Amino acid sequence: MLTLHAPAVGDAVVVEGSLVAAIGPYEELAAAYPAARVRRWPGVLLPGLVNPYGPELLERAYHPDPREADALGTEPILDPAFAMDDARRGGSARRGVQRMLAHGVVAVAGELRSRSVVEAVRRSGVAVVPRASLPSGTPSLAAGDSLPRLRVSDPARFAVFDAGVCVATVLDGRLVYRAR
Repeated sequence: MLTLHAPAVGDAVVVEGSLVAAIGPYEELAAAYPAARVRRWPGVLLPGLVNPYGPELLERAYHPDPREADALGTEPILDPAFAMDDARRGGSARRGVQRMLAHGVVAVAGELRSRSVVEAVRRSGVAVVPRASLPSGTPSLAAGDSLPRLRVSDPARFAVFDAGVCVATVLDGRLVYRAR
């Protein structure tokens, strides 16, 4: 299926399956791909972010289940003394990945070692990339640098930002996050 992602600012992107099929001005792409489904977005379409804190946020931090909010709150728990078994770590990783997607993250950096975390990340479609260096400071779900520019025939991995807020995240052509 062809999808034409049309941001309010900058170039539009045509996605075919999991790959970028074309990049350019909306009018030109709409004429060249008249059968494409059109998704209009406010803001600008960017390649997406790489979060440099993959292991720290997905293996060592605990992302509370909403049912635990009264007892544990809603923010990640970065306390190394917080005990997790493999099942709890997997559920936490799934919630952590969802929170990252809401910030435009399409990849995490660092070596993941926990089987349940590796599986949660693999199923989500978020890429795992080598980590060159770890930034100083506290790990953040929204931390990261943008991936290199989108190119035709590359995997369709990008995010749309409006006024600095992520409104949509696409992984391999699939819309995996959309702001309400």
